[in-house]
Amino acid sequence: MSLLTQLTVNGLIAGSIYALVASGFSLIYGTNRFMHFAHGISVVIAGYILYSLFTVWKIPIVLSIFITLVLSGIFGLGIYRLIYLPLQNKKASNVILLMASIAILILFQNLIQAFYGADIKTIGYIKVGKGLSFLGAVITKLQIAIIIVSLLLLISLYFFMKKAKLGRDMRAVSDNKELASIVGINQRRVSDYSFILGSALAGVAGVLIALEQNLEPAMGTTLIIKGFTGAVIGGISYVPASVLGSYILGVAENYGIWFLPSGYKDAIAFVLLFIFLLFRPSGLFGLKRRAA
Repeated sequence: MSLLTQLTVNGLIAGSIYALVASGFSLIYGTNRFMHFAHGISVVIAGYILYSLFTVWKIPIVLSIFITLVLSGIFGLGIYRLIYLPLQNKKASNVILLMASIAILILFQNLIQAFYGADIKTIGYIKVGKGLSFLGAVITKLQIAIIIVSLLLLISLYFFMKKAKLGRDMRAVSDNKELASIVGINQRRVSDYSFILGSALAGVAGVLIALEQNLEPAMGTTLIIKGFTGAVIGGISYVPASVLGSYILGVAENYGIWFLPSGYKDAIAFVLLFIFLLFRPSGLFGLKRRAA
């Protein structure tokens, strides 16, 4: 029982990170209708910004986190305005935008490696200590904070999309761009804010990863694959479903290593991704939402 509980807890921790990445990715995809795989580099850049601010420049941690999240949103907006928008104005296809997003991901990974080096970086703010025991599982205070912060942010995002005018505009654009334009919704404004908000969510994931784990330039590729897989499992254009799909992925990965070596964890994600792309490309909740 203790092993099952530990694997479940580990799955919830991983799923919380995946959910932050997937929700931002799904939000951007829903309002813009192209695959922003460069979303993964937003996570990495946030982690390295926090490393520079706190570890190198000795800025207090709370202020460092605030600056990091602001810069993450600005970075996302800059990517949209400087790269995607000019391509869209030239009527570039989604394939071109996809290739551009992959190029951005690879470019910034190499820039980070050139600037910071290929070695692993550590924030070192929270010292490693004895974890807390919960139903036979061991969990640290930081891991508890990761789950709570992620859930609070994701719940806030849900109510923002339901209640706030900008959130309703985003849902309208996601459902039907042409109809949204007819009723006077500014699609450019919605796209701007979707990149700001989505990249800020990725920034939160980057901050949490930096505080708990190590940083390396290439980790953005793995994170966007996990976030994309979680979004596909739930329903890529529906943010709450993407969140649930991410938690399913996190738990499935950790249950999988009960039977397989831990090195197969990434393979489990790829298997789930292929299964859903082949047999349920709309995700678990895509068809229900469309019918509604």
